[in-house]
Amino acid sequence: MSLSAAEDDSRSEIHIPADIDWHMLDKSKFFFLGAALFSGVSAALYPIVVLKTRQQVSSAQISCSKMSLSIMRYEGLRGFYRGFGTSLMGTIPARALYMGVLEVTKSSVGTATVRLGFSDTTATAIASAAAGLNSAMAAQLVWTPIDVVSQRLMVQGYNNSNSCKNAISNVHSCRYKNGLDAFRKILSADGPRGLYRGFGISILTYAPSNAVWWTSYSLAHKLIWGGIGCSMGKKDETGVIEGSGFKPDSRAVVAVQGLSAAMASGVSALITMPLDTIKTRLQVLDGEDNGVRRPMTVLQTIRNLVKEGGFSACYRGLGPRWASMSMSATTMITTYEFLKRLSAKSQDSLSS
Repeated sequence: MSLSAAEDDSRSEIHIPADIDWHMLDKSKFFFLGAALFSGVSAALYPIVVLKTRQQVSSAQISCSKMSLSIMRYEGLRGFYRGFGTSLMGTIPARALYMGVLEVTKSSVGTATVRLGFSDTTATAIASAAAGLNSAMAAQLVWTPIDVVSQRLMVQGYNNSNSCKNAISNVHSCRYKNGLDAFRKILSADGPRGLYRGFGISILTYAPSNAVWWTSYSLAHKLIWGGIGCSMGKKDETGVIEGSGFKPDSRAVVAVQGLSAAMASGVSALITMPLDTIKTRLQVLDGEDNGVRRPMTVLQTIRNLVKEGGFSACYRGLGPRWASMSMSATTMITTYEFLKRLSAKSQDSLSS
């Protein structure tokens, strides 16, 4: 399925690169290059994820600047990369699974919807929503245990900071040397359920978040190119827009992809932020029952959040999450599209 990026009714011809479907990709190159490219992106954005996580589990509102200074003062640069090794090792297989399911679903659902008579715009939206939903659900099988381990490592040194002392008093008291040690201790104390703490809420967070993001992205992408088509078109004496034959360069294509990704991230972050905050607290914090620490339930987590700061407490860390999602999505989508171009099979391979 090859879907046009510009609306047909714009009457302006914009020659942008055609979409690359799953069957057009060299799979080994796609997954190998993807692991390398996305690892670099993850390393660049990881400090923002640490800030977001610490804000979400904090019982008090602490600004990003104050928290950043505190981490740098008491933990150094290393504090911004707590749990990164664990996160990176899990991200590679999770990202491979995510991309594989995403492309297969998008291609198959897109083709099916076009055959059913839907327009390109509607088919793109349906295919993107289905692909985002399926890929997020599949990837959570790998991502949830990695999230649990890496997030505990992220907040482990938090109470060592005087400015943030007791800000997260319910953080698990067990000390971890590294990701492997954390994995072993969690498995020993709580069994496999401990590694999948918050799995249900993770699905409820990331599945709709991905569906919203990919749908918003595809619609924003078409909307922007449609607007460019109309602005580039010229009217003749009868007022009809003539095709301009505009052929954007690679920088224009990347700029539109980045803008579309940032717009989609804003929509997705606002809709799913409360669920993400609840998920993070479920995975990191414990409750107390007669002096015994136990994992908190969803209702207990919500009650504590509302008690601490009302409904607005659910949006703690929105700034870093929005920034993280926007920068991550912008770099990810441009890297992702670049990766697909690099991994595309030659015309000879496709015809054979």
